[in-house]
Amino acid sequence: MAGEAQADCLFCKIVAGEVPATVVRETDTVVAFQDINPQAPCHVLVIPKAHYRDAVTLATEAPALAADVLREAGAVAEGGKVDETGYRIVFNTGVGAGQTVFHAHAHVLGGRGLAWPPG
Repeated sequence: MAGEAQADCLFCKIVAGEVPATVVRETDTVVAFQDINPQAPCHVLVIPKAHYRDAVTLATEAPALAADVLREAGAVAEGGKVDETGYRIVFNTGVGAGQTVFHAHAHVLGGRGLAWPPG
């Protein structure tokens, strides 16, 4: 069920402290941690602590929580010193878009040039 921790979800396990992660920010509703396969000098994942399958489900069912994720993404960019040079916030939704963990999450990427269109 949306919002409830899922036993088989990697990110739910990170939230629960069962799987280690390099946490860079945490609030009551959101946790941000370093991506284990960084694609830029700053590559942090920002996730809601509550489980939602993808960004659309999160925005539809918990819009205030979606706003928390975006607000923290901005704070991550500021903390990573990429807020002034530019950064990208990416939500992959579905297998075809590259989503591999089905728990809504934003990638915050910066610290290098980011080409358009993304590949």
